Amino acid sequence: MQQPAPDRHSAGPARPVERGGFGAGGRGPGGRAHDPRRLGLAWGVHAFTASGAVVGAIALLAVVAGNLSQAAVLMLVALAIDSVDGTLARAVKVGEVLPGIDGRRLDDIVDYLNYVIVPVVFMVAAGYVGPWIAALPILASAYGFAQQEAKTEDDFFLGFPSYWNVVALYVWLLDVTPLTATVVVVAFSILVFVPLKYVYPSKMPVLRRTTNVAGGLWVVAMTLAVVAPQLVERVPLVEATLAYPAWYLLLSFRYGGLARRPAPAQA
Repeated sequence: MQQPAPDRHSAGPARPVERGGFGAGGRGPGGRAHDPRRLGLAWGVHAFTASGAVVGAIALLAVVAGNLSQAAVLMLVALAIDSVDGTLARAVKVGEVLPGIDGRRLDDIVDYLNYVIVPVVFMVAAGYVGPWIAALPILASAYGFAQQEAKTEDDFFLGFPSYWNVVALYVWLLDVTPLTATVVVVAFSILVFVPLKYVYPSKMPVLRRTTNVAGGLWVVAMTLAVVAPQLVERVPLVEATLAYPAWYLLLSFRYGGLARRPAPAQA
């Protein structure tokens, strides 16, 4: 937005208006500069978040090259980055140190790439869904990400939180039929619009440590399933990992449930 010109008739020189952007921020209350170490940590956390976009781009290249195993590993790497960057951001207080950078917007940009675009393209390239069906999660999740209450005030996701990377990995690892994959994709696309509250693992008021440790073990197990398929042939590892998504849904229904709109105020 263009800043208004200073009044030529006002007394004294016009004070410069600070603009947002890369130069904004870096100062604490009273205009005091932040500790360079805190600035470095804050920029480092933002760079760590943004690195997820690089991982997503490489994953897309792997899909185009037909290397679905590499793309699957990269989807898990991007998921791991997203699982910890929010905790790091809160620990460093990036919003306070760098107020000119919108960390939530950065996170949403990277997440839409890695949670929606990459896995949907993955499923199309693998032959599980057609382009027209693939349009459903892309459009539904665009709506979901654009909602002001996509993350509620009490730290829940509202509507299915676009875990299309998880869906794509299971569709591929379990090698379901295209019909089954289509039904699953359509069902979860609809659930984006259903106002159910899903837990936010890094902000859970209860069982946070248990859930996050289980999530880390899930990532390790899924990575093993991708890079060591001979292991999966001897041990039902992929099927066993379904326990974590089941745990997540159970917690969501137990502590989240259906979101209720506040009753209108009486006149």
